[in-house]
Amino acid sequence: MSLVETDWLGKNINNVKVIDCSWHMPQTKRDGFEEYKNQHIKNAIFFDLDTNSKKDTDLPHMLVEINNWEKIVSKMGIKKDDEIIIYDDSDVISSCRCWFNFIYFGHSPKLVHVLNGGLKKWIEEKREVTSDPTNVKISNYKCFEKKELVKNKKFIDKNIYDKKFKVIDARSKDRFEGKIKEPRKGLRSGSIENSFCIPFSECLNEDKTFKSKENLKNIFKTCLENLSEKNIVFSCGSGVTACVLALAYSLINDKYQPCIYDGSWAEYGII
Repeated sequence: MSLVETDWLGKNINNVKVIDCSWHMPQTKRDGFEEYKNQHIKNAIFFDLDTNSKKDTDLPHMLVEINNWEKIVSKMGIKKDDEIIIYDDSDVISSCRCWFNFIYFGHSPKLVHVLNGGLKKWIEEKREVTSDPTNVKISNYKCFEKKELVKNKKFIDKNIYDKKFKVIDARSKDRFEGKIKEPRKGLRSGSIENSFCIPFSECLNEDKTFKSKENLKNIFKTCLENLSEKNIVFSCGSGVTACVLALAYSLINDKYQPCIYDGSWAEYGII
């Protein structure tokens, strides 16, 4: 159950940990933390996607070292057996990246969910929001890495010839096909050889909820002959919307463990 609905959260809000992981593309001029301070779901903790990513690299949103992740999550007051609901108010459904991070670092996938429709749907249904700060009791979070859930450039290059897994890119078709310039400076246009493209937005309805399972099956059939296939790696521009595709695919293949190319085109496309 990668997704939960607003009704479910409304009934269970006092029994779960809620995370606001709103992150916005730079050109939007929006600040997720400032918006969180203005209004958020009751008891929500803010997760800053930029701050909580690897520092000693020019690549965006790379996973931190395990000891840093334990410190980050401990400061959020989360424990290993906590059920976690993550939401956002972002056009790129940034909550999915936080969802992936928790699964990568060993939190049970059965306990980590994304709120379908996010804060926008919650507010449209006139559910309670607040600007009150959330009290956090620091925990002592311990975790482990599922290293098989991340591929690096070496694996991606080797796979062009070995074809052990399929790479599906979440960027727009114009970016994937190299018809437009990349928004990030210093990157060439184009895509990874032999990869496929499913723009992440195709998996979403206009209200940013995920499409039905039947619709998602039809979308993934454009790239996959077998929807029970597990050797799939998702990529994108900077490792965020790849996780949207990973979650969408998990909705139609419950045996799939999300796997991404963490560097994505921000690394692969360097000139």
